This record gives sequence, C-alpha cells and structure tokens, in this order.
Amino acid sequence: MTLSDLLSDDSLRKQEFPVLNHITFLAHAAVAVMPKVAADALHNFAVTGSTSHQENAAIWTLLARARGSIARLIGAQAHEIALLGPTALGLSLVARGLAWKAGDEVVFYQDDYPANVYPWLSLKDLGVKPVALQPEKTGHLTWEIIEKSLSLRTKLVALASAHFLTGYRIDLPRIGAELRKREILFCLDGIQTVGAFPTLAEHVDFLSADSHKWMLGPIGTGFFYVKASHFEKLKPILLGAWNVQSPDFIAQEEIAFYEGARRYEPGSLNLPGVFAMQAAAELILEIGVEVVAARLLDLRAALIQRLAPLGYRPVLDANVPRENLSGIQSFHIPGGDLKGLSSKLEQEKIAVSWRKNRQGETYLRVSPHFYNTETELDRLAEALS
Repeated sequence: MTLSDLLSDDSLRKQEFPVLNHITFLAHAAVAVMPKVAADALHNFAVTGSTSHQENAAIWTLLARARGSIARLIGAQAHEIALLGPTALGLSLVARGLAWKAGDEVVFYQDDYPANVYPWLSLKDLGVKPVALQPEKTGHLTWEIIEKSLSLRTKLVALASAHFLTGYRIDLPRIGAELRKREILFCLDGIQTVGAFPTLAEHVDFLSADSHKWMLGPIGTGFFYVKASHFEKLKPILLGAWNVQSPDFIAQEEIAFYEGARRYEPGSLNLPGVFAMQAAAELILEIGVEVVAARLLDLRAALIQRLAPLGYRPVLDANVPRENLSGIQSFHIPGGDLKGLSSKLEQEKIAVSWRKNRQGETYLRVSPHFYNTETELDRLAEALS
C-alpha cells in the first residue's frame, strides 16, 4: 500500500484508519489512534490467548520480528532494541544506569516534556549538576546554544527530537556529530519524530520512544535503543528473570545478563502491545518515512494557509528552516474563548490538542498524520472561523 493508494481511495483510507468513520482526528502529537493493522494484531493476540497459551512457540519469532521492524525504522540493529515503554522508562534507565561522578554535568532543557526533564533533575542526589539550556525562543535548540552550555565536565546531553509544543525539530545529524567529536553521550527522546521523520540511531547513543504518537501504536508500548558499544557502560538497573540468565528458572549466585538490549527488559513483555506496535511500524515502513515526512510538511503548509487568514498565528516563525519543522503546528488563539472553541470542535467531532507554555498561555496544537487530507483541514478551519 502506498500513500497515493490511500489518498486516492477514501473507502480504503477509512478501512485502514477506522477512526475516520467517526471523527476527524488531528491530534497525533498527543495520543494517536491506531490503524486497523495494529488493532487486528491486538485482537489476534487476544483470541489466541483466550484459546491457547499466551506465551506459545510462535512468540519468539514474533518478538524477533518486532525488534527487526523497530530497528529498521531507526536504522539500528535488532539486538540494540529493548521492547520497553513508556518513553520515560528508557530515559530513566539512562539517567540511573550510567556511572556518574560527583561534579559531572548533564545538559537538558527545562521546558521539554516533563518525561525528559525529571530523570535529569533527579541526578542532583548523586552530585551531578543539571545544566539547563536557555534558548531565546521556546524549543529552538540549535547546536550553537547547546555548545555554549558544554564544559569539560559534561557527560551527557539529553534532548527531544522535536519540541512537544512548538514543534521545532532539532538538527539531529549535526548535534550528534558534534557531541561524538567531544566524546559526550547523547540521549534522545524521540517520541515526537519516530514514525514521522527520519530519526536515525547513528546520531545518538540512547533513544527512547513510546509508540502511541507518530508510530500509531498502542499507548504504553514503546522501545529503548542502546548503541551496542554501550551495553557494558549502561548498567541495567531493573533486574528479573527475563534479563538475568536463570537456567530452568533457578536463580544463580552471580548475575549474568542475556546478550543484547534484552538485558534492559527485566520481566514479561507487553506482548499484545509489542505486536500491535510492530504492525503499525511495518505500515509506516511500507509507506516510507521520507514519504510520511514530506506529506506532513505539505499538510503543515496547507494548515497554516487555512488558519492564518482567520487570525491564528503559528508559534514558529515563517523563516524557520524546513529541516527544523515537524508534524506539530501550534497556534496563538485570538480572542481567548478557549472553552467555546473546545466545545465547538468537540461538537463537530474534530480532535485537536490544547497545550500551555510556562507563562500559562494556551495554544491550539494541530498534528495531522499522513493519512489525513486537506478536506479535513478545511473542516477544522470552518469550525474555527
């Protein structure tokens, strides 16, 4: 199935994305809806698990396939993928699994989504100094701003691939290359770009992302990438029968981890979620991440074209380079009748998001995915006019 197939056949589009039969969904930067293939995977697991063993012989093949699909999505190796969610879990494994020394520094951004803030602030109790980035504009994290915050004590830089409010997408290749030259570790919260824009493992050391946004997977299911060369550097802090070798389910006197990123998976995996995530990932791979990215930028331009004449001002300036744009478009709201707007959109069965900045200002956040159409953006514009 290609993007052209979907957009040229509305019956196919509604078949593959059943939500379209009920509402106009434009909130994928929040908690997305699942496509039919993901729902089918959940259903099939439930049916099998109700008539036979949940953990059957086929599970091992399916898990290997899931690791492979996620690895392909980010350009990694399958054995570098731990099948864990949510995003905060992977970030916390990095924060607590590295060998920190008092006086080490971690660079982060205070106005990122909280999941990518609290793990780094918590390191204060280990004597680590959290260094907060200070961009002039919310979410505009450039290499120049990051470089100014580095010191000889910087051990790790923790960033989000795109800001959850403004949608500003960082220059991942450049930042990754510059940090690698300085031998500084790089941890990425990739939830706002994986599945929507190329987010490649080659540029980072660690990457965590839940699948319930742009990957179109189920909520609470995600993955955690660790570069293979860091398996010994990042100590697993959660231990159980799944990641520590226990032949015949007998605990051993010494702890020996299984090979690969499985060492970060302490217990039973969320199998139905993993298989649904894998099905959604395969759909995105079939469409093509580059194709999805181009489509999202086209929809972004179409959305601004429709809302700007109504007085809705995009948060990002028009001169922001294309490579720093994402699928998130937030708007200043004229008039401030948030309750009325929210009620009207709900009545019209149009799903968007509402987000606030640190100053308490509320923004309309719109985040269509590749299967949405310009006609659906027209519906939103009409409802907001």
